[in-house]
Amino acid sequence: MADLLIKNIGVLASPKGQAPLKGADMSNITIAENCVIAAEKGIITYIGTEKDAPKSKEVLDAGGRLITPGLVDAHTHLVFGGWRQHEFELKLKGAAYLDILKAGGGILSTVEKTRAATEDELFNKAKDISLKMAKHGTTTIEAKSGYGLNLEDELKQLKVVKRLNNETDLDFVSTFMGAHAVPPEYKGRSEDYIDFICNEVMPIAAAEKLADFCDIFCETGVFDAILSEKLLLKARELGLKLKIHADEINPVGGSELAGRMKCHSAEHLIAATDEGIDLCAKGGVIAVLLPATSFYLDKPYARARYMMDKGIAVAVASDFNPGSSPNFNMQFPMNLACLKYKMTPKEALSAVTLNAAAAIGMADKIGSIEIRKKADIVIWDAPDLDYLFYRYGNNQALYTIKNGGIL
Repeated sequence: MADLLIKNIGVLASPKGQAPLKGADMSNITIAENCVIAAEKGIITYIGTEKDAPKSKEVLDAGGRLITPGLVDAHTHLVFGGWRQHEFELKLKGAAYLDILKAGGGILSTVEKTRAATEDELFNKAKDISLKMAKHGTTTIEAKSGYGLNLEDELKQLKVVKRLNNETDLDFVSTFMGAHAVPPEYKGRSEDYIDFICNEVMPIAAAEKLADFCDIFCETGVFDAILSEKLLLKARELGLKLKIHADEINPVGGSELAGRMKCHSAEHLIAATDEGIDLCAKGGVIAVLLPATSFYLDKPYARARYMMDKGIAVAVASDFNPGSSPNFNMQFPMNLACLKYKMTPKEALSAVTLNAAAAIGMADKIGSIEIRKKADIVIWDAPDLDYLFYRYGNNQALYTIKNGGIL
């Protein structure tokens, strides 16, 4: 007997498989009508007609609506202290992101508040936000550290993510990002700071299994490609999978490095060069693009269509953080993926489900509605896929189901 049966599904839309979809294959979405889904112990066990469906302890009527996989937010900075609304007017007056950072604001402002917060305070805040994310259709969340920038507070952030995994119904993937900025105590000594991270912080994070991935902000005024390579090589040695914030603002060699090192993913890529994109394609790097950040900073949008034409698997995520993307609703970057990247609704669905799952190493478990995958499902207040992406500004997630349970 199943634990949950979803009946009266109008349209089921989902990619298929356990690998990211590239280029034209991102449009390969299965569309099924008038079907039912059954789940047992959190796993999908049946997709088919109602007459052949197993009996179930609980039945949920979809009311003829659209069903998709749960959304996967493959790039967030979820755990942080404070907010940064005091920078909003500065942005409106034309202050650049890197100028705010140089003046001690930006990331460093959040570092100060994160260091001052207790682990419980950070946990309670992140838990509240993540549950709100779930109400908007997100069922799995990648969360980066990077607002501690010292041993104690980087580990504190990572421990919060571990607690979120253990104490909520959602899935979290943890990324160590101690190289998010140069802290004040290392001002002007970025190389010394990378040595500190490589020798004293990252080995503990890896040994205590507090992180799955390692990321670094490869950008003007932060860490250049040489220091980024040094850190990523150490991360690989410690058994962490590699990510990189690459060419968000300026083309400083991050995308080229990602391709040469065959990083699992490269994030942002707004200013990525043709050569960098070619190398990412050759290296099998997943591009995690963040259109809500471009929107909020009033910056150009990454060349998603060009990357897809080059055979790169593209994922789309929120980049939720207090400074450059204070938005945790994945439906907004989904809209932007169509409006600004010119993705079709089918391509955009692949980008926020299966490809996003692949970007965090979970495509074998989530990202599509298939038998033997987790029952991570959203019932949308929408009749079809086009309607979901066409509407914006309101929450269209009617029910979010995680591991077969209604959140």
